[in-house]
Amino acid sequence: MTNIKSEEINQLLGEIIDPDLNLTLKELGSIDRIEFDGSDLKIYLKLIQPIYWVAEKLNKLINDNIVSKYPDIVFEVLISEVAQDVSNRAILPGVKNIIAISSGKGGVGKSSLASNIAVSLAKSGAKVGILDADVYGPSQPTMFGLAGRQMGAVRTPEGATMGSPIEAHGVKVGSMGFVMEQSQAAIVRGPMLAGYFSMLFEQIWWGNLDFLILDLPPGTGDIQLTMVQRLPLSGAVVITTPQEISLSDVRRSIKMFEKVNVDVLGIVENMSWFETEELPQKKFYIFGEGGGERVAKETGTDLLGQVPLDTAIRENGDGGTPIVVAKAQSPVSQKINELTSKIVSKVRKKNLQIAQNPSIEINI
Repeated sequence: MTNIKSEEINQLLGEIIDPDLNLTLKELGSIDRIEFDGSDLKIYLKLIQPIYWVAEKLNKLINDNIVSKYPDIVFEVLISEVAQDVSNRAILPGVKNIIAISSGKGGVGKSSLASNIAVSLAKSGAKVGILDADVYGPSQPTMFGLAGRQMGAVRTPEGATMGSPIEAHGVKVGSMGFVMEQSQAAIVRGPMLAGYFSMLFEQIWWGNLDFLILDLPPGTGDIQLTMVQRLPLSGAVVITTPQEISLSDVRRSIKMFEKVNVDVLGIVENMSWFETEELPQKKFYIFGEGGGERVAKETGTDLLGQVPLDTAIRENGDGGTPIVVAKAQSPVSQKINELTSKIVSKVRKKNLQIAQNPSIEINI
Protein backbone atom coordinates (compact mmCIF):
# COMPACT_ATOMS: atom_id res chain seq x y z
CA MET A 1 0.00 0.00 0.00
CA THR A 2 2.77 2.41 0.85
CA ASN A 3 4.11 2.17 -2.70
CA ILE A 4 0.83 3.26 -4.23
CA LYS A 5 0.55 6.96 -4.95
CA SER A 6 -2.71 8.92 -4.95
CA GLU A 7 -1.79 10.21 -8.41
CA GLU A 8 -1.88 6.65 -9.73
CA ILE A 9 -5.32 6.03 -8.24
CA ASN A 10 -6.51 9.38 -9.53
CA GLN A 11 -5.41 8.48 -13.05
CA LEU A 12 -7.17 5.10 -12.90
CA LEU A 13 -10.39 6.71 -11.66
CA GLY A 14 -10.21 9.50 -14.22
CA GLU A 15 -10.44 7.01 -17.08
CA ILE A 16 -13.69 5.44 -15.81
CA ILE A 17 -16.77 6.46 -17.80
CA ASP A 18 -20.01 7.43 -16.09
CA PRO A 19 -22.45 4.93 -17.69
CA ASP A 20 -25.30 7.45 -17.85
CA LEU A 21 -23.46 10.54 -19.00
CA ASN A 22 -20.87 8.87 -21.28
CA LEU A 23 -18.09 11.09 -19.93
CA THR A 24 -15.09 10.13 -17.83
CA LEU A 25 -14.98 10.92 -14.13
CA LYS A 26 -12.09 13.27 -14.92
CA GLU A 27 -14.12 15.13 -17.55
CA LEU A 28 -17.02 15.42 -15.11
CA GLY A 29 -14.82 16.60 -12.26
CA SER A 30 -16.34 13.84 -10.14
CA ILE A 31 -13.21 12.89 -8.19
CA ASP A 32 -13.51 14.95 -5.04
CA ARG A 33 -10.50 13.61 -3.15
CA ILE A 34 -8.46 10.50 -2.40
CA GLU A 35 -7.29 9.71 1.13
CA PHE A 36 -5.03 7.06 2.60
CA ASP A 37 -6.10 6.12 6.12
CA GLY A 38 -3.43 3.84 7.46
CA SER A 39 -3.58 0.76 5.26
CA ASP A 40 -6.96 1.70 3.77
CA LEU A 41 -7.84 3.89 0.82
CA LYS A 42 -10.90 6.13 0.72
CA ILE A 43 -12.22 7.52 -2.55
CA TYR A 44 -14.66 10.43 -2.43
CA LEU A 45 -16.78 11.09 -5.51
CA LYS A 46 -19.34 13.79 -6.28
CA LEU A 47 -21.85 12.76 -8.92
CA ILE A 48 -24.71 14.41 -10.78
CA GLN A 49 -27.94 13.44 -9.03
CA PRO A 50 -29.81 11.17 -8.69
CA ILE A 51 -27.03 8.78 -7.68
CA TYR A 52 -28.88 5.67 -6.49
CA TRP A 53 -28.75 3.71 -9.76
CA VAL A 54 -25.33 4.75 -10.98
CA ALA A 55 -23.58 4.25 -7.62
CA GLU A 56 -23.64 0.47 -7.83
CA LYS A 57 -22.47 0.47 -11.44
CA LEU A 58 -19.60 2.82 -10.68
CA ASN A 59 -18.60 0.85 -7.61
CA LYS A 60 -18.18 -2.21 -9.80
CA LEU A 61 -16.25 -0.32 -12.47
CA ILE A 62 -13.94 1.19 -9.86
CA ASN A 63 -13.43 -2.16 -8.18
CA ASP A 64 -12.58 -3.85 -11.50
CA ASN A 65 -10.15 -1.12 -12.53
CA ILE A 66 -8.29 -0.77 -9.24
CA VAL A 67 -8.20 -4.42 -8.21
CA SER A 68 -6.93 -5.47 -11.64
CA LYS A 69 -3.80 -3.39 -11.04
CA TYR A 70 -3.59 -3.53 -7.26
CA PRO A 71 -5.17 -6.87 -6.24
CA ASP A 72 -4.30 -6.53 -2.55
CA ILE A 73 -5.64 -3.03 -2.08
CA VAL A 74 -8.38 -2.33 0.49
CA PHE A 75 -10.54 0.64 -0.40
CA GLU A 76 -13.92 2.29 0.13
CA VAL A 77 -15.87 4.49 -2.27
CA LEU A 78 -17.98 7.26 -0.73
CA ILE A 79 -20.40 8.97 -3.11
CA SER A 80 -22.26 12.23 -2.63
CA GLU A 81 -24.30 14.44 -4.95
CA VAL A 82 -23.28 17.61 -6.70
CA ALA A 83 -25.27 20.25 -4.84
CA GLN A 84 -28.50 21.37 -6.51
CA ASP A 85 -30.46 23.76 -4.31
CA VAL A 86 -34.20 23.77 -4.93
CA SER A 87 -35.22 24.94 -1.45
CA ASN A 88 -36.03 28.48 -2.61
CA ARG A 89 -38.35 27.35 -5.40
CA ALA A 90 -41.79 28.97 -5.16
CA ILE A 91 -43.61 25.74 -6.01
CA LEU A 92 -42.69 22.34 -4.54
CA PRO A 93 -39.54 23.46 -2.72
CA GLY A 94 -37.29 20.58 -1.78
CA VAL A 95 -38.35 18.38 -4.72
CA LYS A 96 -35.32 17.78 -6.94
CA ASN A 97 -36.89 16.11 -9.97
CA ILE A 98 -40.52 16.28 -11.14
CA ILE A 99 -41.53 13.85 -13.86
CA ALA A 100 -44.91 13.96 -15.60
CA ILE A 101 -46.43 10.64 -16.69
CA SER A 102 -48.79 11.44 -19.54
CA SER A 103 -51.05 9.80 -22.08
CA GLY A 104 -53.02 11.24 -24.95
CA LYS A 105 -56.04 9.09 -24.09
CA GLY A 106 -57.38 7.01 -21.25
CA GLY A 107 -57.19 3.24 -20.97
CA VAL A 108 -53.50 2.79 -21.84
CA GLY A 109 -52.38 1.89 -18.32
CA LYS A 110 -50.80 5.25 -17.50
CA SER A 111 -51.67 5.25 -13.80
CA SER A 112 -50.62 1.61 -13.36
CA LEU A 113 -47.21 2.34 -14.84
CA ALA A 114 -46.90 5.60 -12.88
CA SER A 115 -47.41 3.77 -9.58
CA ASN A 116 -44.93 1.04 -10.52
CA ILE A 117 -42.31 3.54 -11.72
CA ALA A 118 -42.65 5.43 -8.43
CA VAL A 119 -42.17 2.26 -6.37
CA SER A 120 -39.28 1.13 -8.57
CA LEU A 121 -37.56 4.44 -7.86
CA ALA A 122 -38.19 4.11 -4.13
CA LYS A 123 -36.85 0.55 -4.00
CA SER A 124 -33.48 1.83 -5.17
CA GLY A 125 -33.24 4.16 -2.18
CA ALA A 126 -34.64 7.41 -3.55
CA LYS A 127 -37.12 9.57 -1.66
CA VAL A 128 -40.21 9.50 -3.88
CA GLY A 129 -43.70 10.96 -4.01
CA ILE A 130 -46.53 10.53 -6.48
CA LEU A 131 -49.14 13.21 -7.11
CA ASP A 132 -52.40 11.90 -8.55
CA ALA A 133 -53.45 14.90 -10.62
CA ASP A 134 -56.60 13.33 -12.10
CA VAL A 135 -59.36 15.14 -10.25
CA TYR A 136 -62.04 13.26 -12.20
CA GLY A 137 -60.86 9.72 -11.62
CA PRO A 138 -58.10 9.48 -8.98
CA SER A 139 -56.76 5.93 -8.95
CA GLN A 140 -53.51 6.05 -6.99
CA PRO A 141 -55.20 5.56 -3.58
CA THR A 142 -56.51 2.20 -4.81
CA MET A 143 -53.22 1.19 -6.41
CA PHE A 144 -51.32 1.91 -3.19
CA GLY A 145 -53.88 0.25 -0.93
CA LEU A 146 -54.97 3.59 0.55
CA ALA A 147 -58.59 3.82 -0.64
CA GLY A 148 -60.82 5.42 1.97
CA ARG A 149 -57.94 7.16 3.75
CA GLN A 150 -57.79 10.90 4.29
CA MET A 151 -54.77 13.19 4.40
CA GLY A 152 -53.75 14.61 7.72
CA ALA A 153 -52.16 17.99 8.39
CA VAL A 154 -48.54 18.88 8.97
CA ARG A 155 -46.80 22.06 10.05
CA THR A 156 -44.02 23.16 7.72
CA PRO A 157 -40.66 24.55 8.88
CA GLU A 158 -42.04 28.00 8.09
CA GLY A 159 -44.98 27.43 10.41
CA ALA A 160 -47.69 26.96 7.77
CA THR A 161 -50.27 24.17 8.04
CA MET A 162 -50.49 21.99 4.92
CA GLY A 163 -51.77 18.61 3.83
CA SER A 164 -49.61 15.59 4.54
CA PRO A 165 -49.27 12.86 1.88
CA ILE A 166 -49.82 9.26 2.96
CA GLU A 167 -46.95 6.81 2.59
CA ALA A 168 -47.20 3.29 1.20
CA HIS A 169 -44.57 0.99 -0.33
CA GLY A 170 -41.93 3.65 0.36
CA VAL A 171 -43.77 6.32 -1.67
CA LYS A 172 -45.55 9.44 -0.44
CA VAL A 173 -48.97 9.62 -2.13
CA GLY A 174 -51.10 12.72 -2.64
CA SER A 175 -54.46 12.56 -4.39
CA MET A 176 -57.89 14.11 -4.72
CA GLY A 177 -59.06 10.65 -3.67
CA PHE A 178 -58.01 11.51 -0.11
CA VAL A 179 -60.36 14.49 0.07
CA MET A 180 -63.39 12.99 -1.70
CA GLU A 181 -65.59 10.03 -0.96
CA GLN A 182 -64.48 7.00 -2.99
CA SER A 183 -67.69 6.99 -5.04
CA GLN A 184 -67.88 10.77 -5.35
CA ALA A 185 -67.17 12.26 -8.78
CA ALA A 186 -65.37 15.56 -9.07
CA ILE A 187 -67.90 17.56 -11.05
CA VAL A 188 -66.08 20.81 -11.65
CA ARG A 189 -65.72 23.30 -14.44
CA GLY A 190 -63.52 26.21 -15.45
CA PRO A 191 -62.35 28.36 -12.53
CA MET A 192 -63.11 25.63 -9.96
CA LEU A 193 -60.39 23.45 -11.50
CA ALA A 194 -57.73 26.01 -10.57
CA GLY A 195 -58.68 25.63 -6.93
CA TYR A 196 -58.38 21.87 -7.04
CA PHE A 197 -55.01 22.01 -8.79
CA SER A 198 -53.77 24.66 -6.36
CA MET A 199 -54.63 22.36 -3.48
CA LEU A 200 -52.89 19.41 -5.09
CA PHE A 201 -49.48 20.94 -5.68
CA GLU A 202 -49.43 24.05 -3.50
CA GLN A 203 -51.13 22.86 -0.32
CA ILE A 204 -49.47 19.47 0.16
CA TRP A 205 -46.14 19.41 2.01
CA TRP A 206 -43.82 16.89 0.41
CA GLY A 207 -40.62 17.73 2.26
CA ASN A 208 -37.38 16.74 0.55
CA LEU A 209 -37.82 14.36 -2.39
CA ASP A 210 -35.52 13.04 -5.06
CA PHE A 211 -38.51 12.46 -7.36
CA LEU A 212 -42.12 13.54 -7.56
CA ILE A 213 -44.07 11.53 -10.13
CA LEU A 214 -46.99 13.50 -11.56
CA ASP A 215 -49.78 11.23 -12.79
CA LEU A 216 -51.46 13.60 -15.26
CA PRO A 217 -55.07 13.26 -16.40
CA PRO A 218 -55.30 11.73 -19.90
CA GLY A 219 -55.55 14.14 -22.80
CA THR A 220 -53.89 17.30 -24.05
CA GLY A 221 -56.35 20.06 -23.16
CA ASP A 222 -56.21 23.20 -21.05
CA ILE A 223 -56.02 21.24 -17.79
CA GLN A 224 -52.84 19.45 -18.81
CA LEU A 225 -51.30 22.57 -20.35
CA THR A 226 -51.97 24.59 -17.20
CA MET A 227 -50.35 22.01 -14.96
CA VAL A 228 -47.20 21.45 -17.01
CA GLN A 229 -46.75 25.21 -17.40
CA ARG A 230 -47.01 25.87 -13.67
CA LEU A 231 -44.75 23.08 -12.46
CA PRO A 232 -40.94 23.01 -12.88
CA LEU A 233 -40.85 19.69 -14.68
CA SER A 234 -37.63 17.75 -15.23
CA GLY A 235 -39.32 16.03 -18.15
CA ALA A 236 -42.24 13.93 -19.29
CA VAL A 237 -42.83 10.28 -20.12
CA VAL A 238 -45.63 9.46 -22.57
CA ILE A 239 -47.49 6.15 -22.24
CA THR A 240 -49.13 4.53 -25.25
CA THR A 241 -50.36 1.22 -26.60
CA PRO A 242 -49.32 -0.08 -30.04
CA GLN A 243 -52.51 0.65 -31.98
CA GLU A 244 -52.73 3.65 -34.29
CA ILE A 245 -55.54 5.39 -32.40
CA SER A 246 -53.25 5.65 -29.38
CA LEU A 247 -50.24 6.67 -31.45
CA SER A 248 -52.05 9.67 -32.91
CA ASP A 249 -52.70 10.83 -29.34
CA VAL A 250 -49.01 10.35 -28.50
CA ARG A 251 -48.11 12.76 -31.26
CA ARG A 252 -50.46 15.36 -29.76
CA SER A 253 -48.99 14.80 -26.29
CA ILE A 254 -45.47 15.35 -27.56
CA LYS A 255 -46.55 18.52 -29.37
CA MET A 256 -48.11 19.77 -26.12
CA PHE A 257 -44.87 19.34 -24.19
CA GLU A 258 -42.88 20.94 -27.00
CA LYS A 259 -45.22 23.92 -26.89
CA VAL A 260 -44.37 24.58 -23.23
CA ASN A 261 -40.65 23.69 -23.56
CA VAL A 262 -40.82 20.49 -21.50
CA ASP A 263 -38.40 17.73 -22.51
CA VAL A 264 -39.99 14.40 -23.43
CA LEU A 265 -37.76 11.82 -21.77
CA GLY A 266 -39.26 9.04 -23.86
CA ILE A 267 -42.18 6.84 -24.80
CA VAL A 268 -43.31 3.67 -23.04
CA GLU A 269 -45.35 1.19 -25.05
CA ASN A 270 -47.74 -0.64 -22.72
CA MET A 271 -49.72 -3.81 -23.51
CA SER A 272 -47.20 -4.56 -26.25
CA TRP A 273 -48.00 -8.28 -26.45
CA PHE A 274 -49.59 -11.13 -24.56
CA GLU A 275 -48.02 -14.44 -23.57
CA THR A 276 -49.61 -17.63 -22.28
CA GLU A 277 -48.16 -20.20 -19.89
CA GLU A 278 -48.81 -22.91 -22.46
CA LEU A 279 -46.80 -21.08 -25.15
CA PRO A 280 -44.24 -18.97 -23.24
CA GLN A 281 -42.16 -18.26 -26.33
CA LYS A 282 -45.11 -17.13 -28.43
CA LYS A 283 -46.08 -13.47 -28.40
CA PHE A 284 -49.61 -12.43 -29.35
CA TYR A 285 -49.71 -8.84 -30.59
CA ILE A 286 -53.32 -8.10 -29.68
CA PHE A 287 -53.11 -4.32 -30.21
CA GLY A 288 -50.68 -4.33 -33.12
CA GLU A 289 -46.91 -4.48 -33.28
CA GLY A 290 -44.10 -1.92 -33.32
CA GLY A 291 -46.25 1.18 -33.00
CA GLY A 292 -44.27 2.67 -30.15
CA GLU A 293 -41.00 2.29 -32.03
CA ARG A 294 -42.48 3.89 -35.15
CA VAL A 295 -43.81 6.95 -33.37
CA ALA A 296 -40.56 7.30 -31.40
CA LYS A 297 -38.57 7.45 -34.63
CA GLU A 298 -41.11 9.76 -36.24
CA THR A 299 -40.95 12.26 -33.36
CA GLY A 300 -37.25 11.92 -32.58
CA THR A 301 -38.04 10.50 -29.15
CA ASP A 302 -36.57 7.46 -27.43
CA LEU A 303 -38.60 4.32 -26.82
CA LEU A 304 -37.84 3.63 -23.16
CA GLY A 305 -39.39 0.19 -23.06
CA GLN A 306 -42.21 -2.19 -23.95
CA VAL A 307 -44.36 -3.69 -21.21
CA PRO A 308 -46.42 -6.78 -22.06
CA LEU A 309 -50.10 -7.20 -21.28
CA ASP A 310 -50.21 -9.07 -17.97
CA THR A 311 -53.27 -9.55 -15.77
CA ALA A 312 -50.97 -9.48 -12.73
CA ILE A 313 -50.43 -5.73 -13.25
CA ARG A 314 -54.16 -5.12 -13.02
CA GLU A 315 -54.74 -7.61 -10.20
CA ASN A 316 -51.97 -6.23 -8.01
CA GLY A 317 -52.94 -2.65 -8.78
CA ASP A 318 -56.52 -3.35 -7.77
CA GLY A 319 -55.21 -5.08 -4.65
CA GLY A 320 -53.10 -2.12 -3.57
CA THR A 321 -49.66 -3.64 -4.15
CA PRO A 322 -47.86 -2.65 -7.37
CA ILE A 323 -46.42 -5.59 -9.28
CA VAL A 324 -42.80 -4.46 -8.75
CA VAL A 325 -43.44 -5.24 -5.07
CA ALA A 326 -45.87 -8.15 -5.31
CA LYS A 327 -43.88 -10.02 -7.98
CA ALA A 328 -40.51 -8.31 -7.89
CA GLN A 329 -38.70 -11.01 -9.87
CA SER A 330 -41.29 -11.37 -12.63
CA PRO A 331 -40.35 -10.49 -16.23
CA VAL A 332 -42.84 -7.62 -16.22
CA SER A 333 -41.30 -6.14 -13.05
CA GLN A 334 -37.85 -6.41 -14.57
CA LYS A 335 -39.01 -4.53 -17.68
CA ILE A 336 -40.50 -1.78 -15.53
CA ASN A 337 -37.25 -1.55 -13.54
CA GLU A 338 -35.29 -1.30 -16.78
CA LEU A 339 -37.38 1.53 -18.20
CA THR A 340 -37.22 3.29 -14.82
CA SER A 341 -33.44 3.09 -14.96
CA LYS A 342 -33.54 4.70 -18.42
CA ILE A 343 -35.71 7.52 -17.06
CA VAL A 344 -33.13 8.14 -14.33
CA SER A 345 -30.34 8.26 -16.92
CA LYS A 346 -32.28 10.85 -18.90
CA VAL A 347 -32.83 12.97 -15.78
CA ARG A 348 -29.13 12.82 -14.90
CA LYS A 349 -28.23 14.04 -18.39
CA LYS A 350 -30.56 16.99 -17.99
CA ASN A 351 -29.17 17.75 -14.53
CA LEU A 352 -25.67 17.73 -16.01
CA GLN A 353 -26.76 20.40 -18.47
CA ILE A 354 -28.15 22.46 -15.59
CA ALA A 355 -24.91 22.05 -13.62
CA GLN A 356 -22.84 23.10 -16.62
CA ASN A 357 -25.13 26.03 -17.40
CA PRO A 358 -26.50 27.33 -14.08
CA SER A 359 -28.13 30.31 -15.77
CA ILE A 360 -30.63 28.03 -17.53
CA GLU A 361 -34.21 29.21 -17.07
CA ILE A 362 -36.84 26.84 -15.76
CA ASN A 363 -40.47 27.90 -16.13
CA ILE A 364 -42.48 27.60 -12.93
